[in-house]
Amino acid sequence: MAAGTLAFKASSLLSKRGSVRVLSAPPHFHFGQTNRPLNFSAKFPPVPAFEGDDGFCVFNEELRGGTPEDSPASTWVFPPLGIMHHNKQATENAQGGSEANSGLPDAHLKTRTFLVGERVTLADITVVCTLLWLYKQVLEPSFRQAFPNTNRWFLTCINQPQFRAVLGEVKLCEKMAQFDAKKFAESQPKRDTPRKEKGSREEKQKPQAERKEEKKAAAPAPEEEMDECEQALAAEPKAKDPFAHLPKSTFVLDEFKRKYSNEDTLSVALPYFWEHFDKDGWSLWYSEYRFPEELTQTFMSCNLITGMFQRLDKLRKNAFASVILFGTNNSSSISGVWVFRGQELAFPLSPDWQVDYESYTWRKLDPGSEEAQTLVREYFSWEGAFQHVGKAFNQGKIFK
Repeated sequence: MAAGTLAFKASSLLSKRGSVRVLSAPPHFHFGQTNRPLNFSAKFPPVPAFEGDDGFCVFNEELRGGTPEDSPASTWVFPPLGIMHHNKQATENAQGGSEANSGLPDAHLKTRTFLVGERVTLADITVVCTLLWLYKQVLEPSFRQAFPNTNRWFLTCINQPQFRAVLGEVKLCEKMAQFDAKKFAESQPKRDTPRKEKGSREEKQKPQAERKEEKKAAAPAPEEEMDECEQALAAEPKAKDPFAHLPKSTFVLDEFKRKYSNEDTLSVALPYFWEHFDKDGWSLWYSEYRFPEELTQTFMSCNLITGMFQRLDKLRKNAFASVILFGTNNSSSISGVWVFRGQELAFPLSPDWQVDYESYTWRKLDPGSEEAQTLVREYFSWEGAFQHVGKAFNQGKIFK
């Protein structure tokens, strides 16, 4: 069940990225029910199983890559979900195996934003879906703290719009889930009870009207409860707009972004910006990375900026920024100019936006000052003396 659900999530994510066509719709699979009929068992031994629209079938080791005992993640996660019986020794071995396996991507991701290249690929989608229930069920904070790079990468991925549209809001595990014998027993297939051919003598003797009253009084059968996977897929709760309390502004940020993207910055975009900027409805901020001594390779420094922008994706409608990397390898700095809706920093308005901003110092700029005029011109155009920096321009990133 869990493997099938994760496969569906991965294929759905690929579909939303426009990369592939999903060949088979997810079956309405219910463990202990769907896999019991003869027409199912004739094609497949145990689950997990996959059947394509063209009749192609894959099952068990071919689909999972081994038995549940061979997969540390399955052996650890499945018992708390009620899918597999608990074995203390196997679970302890699985925890050790998961810890060892987690160290591999953590070392790999030390110098990378994503697993392959600088954007989300099939590798990220597949591994995120594989780790999803580990992070939700058993990887409590004390276990996760040993893998900061994997945690950063995982949070970056699940906060992408395409991931959130399929996975919903992913809440990380606070306390390791434990095996529940009752939940496991309820998930097992129920044996069919022998059919009674004749009713009891007492039932036959009851008047027809009394039997009708009993039927009316009987409570309707409860609908089948969704499991945790299905609940996560059901519907993502609508988040409140953190800027809804602000009065309407005359400055249309999207119009400025179009000017900035399509017209000359110095002759068109900047004059438009200062002509229409609403200093009461918007604010300007200067940011500088707190730990320049930790910046080594310039490509790693660029990854810091890119990763921050990706985690702030839902802020784009209410913010604009130009962040620049200055200097060379082992002698560089990061700073930028930001435009925010409102008069305060936007990051505290949402937990999703608070991952990176404390690594920077923030100073509010006076839009009417000469300093603000100079900083906006230099940072938005990537041209100028940048006298306050003392290092040469290396490359810049635009958040829009």
